[in-house]
Amino acid sequence: MSELPEEEAKEALAAALRRHLSAAAELRRRAPPGSAEGDDRLALRAWQAARLAESHAHFLQSERFGEASRFFLDDLYGPKDFSERDEEVERILPLLVAMLPESALQAMALAVELDALSEDLDAAMIAELRRTAAPATAPGRVGEIDVGRYVAAYVTVGRRPERLRQIALIGEVGAILEHLARKSLLSTLLKLMAGPAQLAGLGELHAFLAHGFAAFRRMGDDASEFLDGVARGEKRLLERLFAGDPDAFAPFATQA
Repeated sequence: MSELPEEEAKEALAAALRRHLSAAAELRRRAPPGSAEGDDRLALRAWQAARLAESHAHFLQSERFGEASRFFLDDLYGPKDFSERDEEVERILPLLVAMLPESALQAMALAVELDALSEDLDAAMIAELRRTAAPATAPGRVGEIDVGRYVAAYVTVGRRPERLRQIALIGEVGAILEHLARKSLLSTLLKLMAGPAQLAGLGELHAFLAHGFAAFRRMGDDASEFLDGVARGEKRLLERLFAGDPDAFAPFATQA
């Protein structure tokens, strides 16, 4: 939490939200749905989401951690267009600043920062995968993604600090959601707001918040086993990828 007075802290978070929303929107505009760029974006995200699901299958299959794992895969990173959610956030941001506690605003700001950073890193990966596509691949397309091509592109793109920030953001969002999930009043409010949110055109935003709260309430008081386990696994993988290890994903090896 910030050491600033609450009003100043919330305004600073609102400014960060606007900045990250703008960055993510601009990157998505360059890869609109139905375009070659949009299709390649979805292909890469689907490949990476499948990799994450395989790497963390023990969490996904866990009764305690399964819902939180699915939240991270579906609502924080995955082959999904978050444009509608982000547009809803931007449209009612002054109201969110007035109504939500600082910690909830911080969780949203970090989630949108993660989205913008992921979009940026994915765009760099797509450019490199297109550059190294097989000759038979349609011009300007990524082509088939396999482990070897992915590892090579990852090493070439580099950007280790941003990759580490991506992992850190997952933990930061999770830690705040764990704290917020203990507040029964917020959970009750989200349930009561389901219908009005849909009528007000805020369905995606409500679904994002409600899913996050429910996932961490189901997990219980201590999410450290889940959050630390994900962070350790992803950092270990990062080191293997930057070393150019062709078996970085072993025993995981998927095709597009």
